Amino acid sequence: MTSLRPRIRSAVFLLPLIFLFLTLPSAFARQNTAHSHPQDRVYLVFPFESVGTSASLDWLGEGLEELTIERLSRAGEQVYSHAGRLGEMDRYGIPGSAKLSYATMLRIAQDLDADFVVFGSFSSDGKTLTVQSRLLRVNPPGLLPVVSESGPLDSLMDLSTRLAWRMLVAAETSYPLSLNEFAQKQPSLRLDAFEQYIRGLLASEDEARLKYLKEAARLEPSWADPAFAIGEVYFDQNDCDAAIPWFSRVPVTHELSVEAVFATGVCRLEQGQSARAAEVFESLRRGLQRSMVSGGDMPEILNNLALARAREGNYSGAISALTRAGEIDPDEDDFPFNLGLISLQQGDWAAAAGYFREAKRREGDNPEDWAFLIFANEKLGKKEDAAADRQSALDAFGEKNLPVLKPDPRTDWLAKFERVKRDLDTTSLRLELEDVSAPSGATSTAATSPAAPASPASEAAAQAVRQGRRQLRAGQFDAAEKEFQEALALEPSNATAHRELGELYRRRGNLDAAVRELQLSLASRDSAAVRTTLARVYLEQKKSDLARIEVEKAIQLAPNYAEAKELLDHMEKSKPTGGTK
Repeated sequence: MTSLRPRIRSAVFLLPLIFLFLTLPSAFARQNTAHSHPQDRVYLVFPFESVGTSASLDWLGEGLEELTIERLSRAGEQVYSHAGRLGEMDRYGIPGSAKLSYATMLRIAQDLDADFVVFGSFSSDGKTLTVQSRLLRVNPPGLLPVVSESGPLDSLMDLSTRLAWRMLVAAETSYPLSLNEFAQKQPSLRLDAFEQYIRGLLASEDEARLKYLKEAARLEPSWADPAFAIGEVYFDQNDCDAAIPWFSRVPVTHELSVEAVFATGVCRLEQGQSARAAEVFESLRRGLQRSMVSGGDMPEILNNLALARAREGNYSGAISALTRAGEIDPDEDDFPFNLGLISLQQGDWAAAAGYFREAKRREGDNPEDWAFLIFANEKLGKKEDAAADRQSALDAFGEKNLPVLKPDPRTDWLAKFERVKRDLDTTSLRLELEDVSAPSGATSTAATSPAAPASPASEAAAQAVRQGRRQLRAGQFDAAEKEFQEALALEPSNATAHRELGELYRRRGNLDAAVRELQLSLASRDSAAVRTTLARVYLEQKKSDLARIEVEKAIQLAPNYAEAKELLDHMEKSKPTGGTK
């Protein structure tokens, strides 16, 4: 199931935003928040391995992962969520439960731009639990000593708190929080409720998932996580009547509040309550603009706000929001497509044709974009253009796959084609898993060397890259470029900075500069994702031979990388001239 849960869980990123809420959806209000720990480190946590433990405790592997994530994020650290790790690994063909070598974990963490990997093991005789945890530093690579805690099985909550605190102290000897201060930041949960919650997350069927999650919510009525997870299940089932009450149980000060409110707004759209939906999305937008976290708009919110505004007849406001969304994400075809629908509603056939043409340019494999471009050109009286596009579409998709549009003036027939964004990425960082092709049986000598602190220049460069990503995510290209250049001044071989700068130049249309930066990134660290991006740039430059070389190398590096395989498939179907999308 698609999850709304953020890939990064962090009080540093999310709580300042969530505290903007006093009442929802009617208003936001600023509240001052203080962070006792301003570090900008990212942790990637893997499930803990069971060592000779009873099958009845099979939930503990992911349970310890989730508890570690919870403990770290509550203390202000940035941590990939359980759902985020699963989603990224699944996307690239790695089973979520796969046992990975140090070298593979290190490579995944590098490509995710994490600073530390957390992994470990546990054993129990049914009464006593022993947990061992380790930190793997990413830059420079180093494996820190084992941290171990033992205690009665029913002391899991306290045990995990002590373990997480000791890991942070090991990572930073000057860690500012005492164990008592760290523990005070953690929620007090019943062990049986937590077990039910984890079993719910692990369940593969919705019926079982809901059973476990509802029991967790019954045992801990004030705990927001089960309520949010239940809302997710119903949301994915398109049962908004059931989802909204569960989302409403997520407190406005909780890190999942933004996702719960966004999903509620989507539900209001799907229930035909456009005015209430517009209020939700407008409130979210205003809060983000005032937030020190985002620094700008989020295209998903802008898209849905625009659709709500259009339904209310506010076409100028809808066009403004969608235009901004398209500027932030220049590769997404949904935004110009929705602009085309609004133009059709206004009877502006020329504007509609232009928007649908742009949608087709962005995503050449979407037959709906082609169908509406043909329709708009026919309305304009451009019969030859419409016929040429129809023939190209038929050649590409076949007659059965090209939608047939049947306008019905008695109904709002265009409404069913609106593209509502149901998923919200709340991460301020745009992190991507690039290449996870390190041999699973290999071990890294660097990973087993004594841990050493990263240099001040390296840490400063990483911080600049993250800030640049926030600016890039917000569509602030000049500010983002400044941050990436600062990172490279500190660390000229920083592969991530070169990669992000290449992406920025690609978005600006400066393709030669994009190629240069992507090649520099590859010179520092080979990556299937970077090679795939480079292939796309070469296609835009009409250099299909070079594009094929890069995409084939990407597949050799990561055979399960879906984007590379899809691009190669697209190139196989394209004409020899190598046209772009």
